[in-house]
Order: sequence, then structure tokens, then C-alpha cells
Amino acid sequence: MATSHARNGEAGFTLIDLIFVIAIIGVVCAIAVPALLRARTSAQASSAIADMRVLNSSQLSYAITCGSGFYAPDMPTLGVPPPGSSVGFLSADLAGAPTVIKSGYQIALFGSPVGASPGSCNGLAPGLGATAYKAGADMITPGPTQRFFATNAQGVIYEDTASMYAAMPESGVPGTGVPIQ
Repeated sequence: MATSHARNGEAGFTLIDLIFVIAIIGVVCAIAVPALLRARTSAQASSAIADMRVLNSSQLSYAITCGSGFYAPDMPTLGVPPPGSSVGFLSADLAGAPTVIKSGYQIALFGSPVGASPGSCNGLAPGLGATAYKAGADMITPGPTQRFFATNAQGVIYEDTASMYAAMPESGVPGTGVPIQ
């Protein structure tokens, strides 16, 4: 009959070995987590910039094809398809409400209605079209790197470290912010 005898020091991992492995894992996590958070913040900012570009393109398409030269006053209006189409000027993720939360940003669009504007092909009543508009993307939870974005009828996207949406003119250069190239 074979018997097995364990020798001292060969029984497996010691407590010191386990503490050493846990310490290495902790150091790796301490290095990786800040980089992960920076990458997440950068991805959210890129998404907000893309949304500002989409809003500019949607407004331009709307004004040229459906609004008789006038812009939509809000995002839900851009989501309504024109006759003969099943797709609106703006996707449902942005056109669902006047203000939407997307990728860590609150996105809004506003155009002051002009009484002389005609009705649009997608059902906007006369007097509700706008000659200009403003849109903004404000961070929901500002972090160490704060990036806020806004655009208007000029089609230029601006960036600042504080919200620009409230003070953004519907046309022209804002008082704060720098253009994104």
C-alpha cells in the first residue's frame, strides 16, 4: 500500500504568497482605473460632439427640404418624418424629447418661433419655425476634465469648461468657448 507523506514547505501556497499576489493585483488596478475613467470621459465627449454635428446636419436638411428655409424649434420636430418617408430628420434617440440624456450628457435644442414662418412639410404649424437655433451638450456629472459643447445656426461647435447653452446665441459667435477644429 502506497502512502503519501507531505514534506514541510511543499504543502502549497503560503499566506505570504497570497498577500504578494493580492498586492500586485492592487497595484495594477490602481494604474488601470484612472486610465479607464479618462477613456470613458473622452468617449462620452466624442459622442456629444457627434450629436452636435448630427443636430447641425439635421437642421440644415430640415430647413432646405421641409421647413421652407426655417429651422425646427426643437428635437421632436426633427424626428417627425416628412410625407413619403418613414424616417425623420433626426434619429429616435435624440428626437424623443426636447431634452435628452445620452452618453453622460444632457442634450437640448431650441429655436425661437417666428410668427411669419410657414408650416412645414412634416406637420409643424405656421408660426412655429425658427430663423436660427442653438443646441448644447452639458455634462451630467462633471469630473476632473469638464467639457461642455454648444452650437448654433452658424454650424460651428464650441467647447468650454462651463455650460454655454443658456448664453449661446441662436446665431453668431458666443461670448465664451473655443471652436472645435
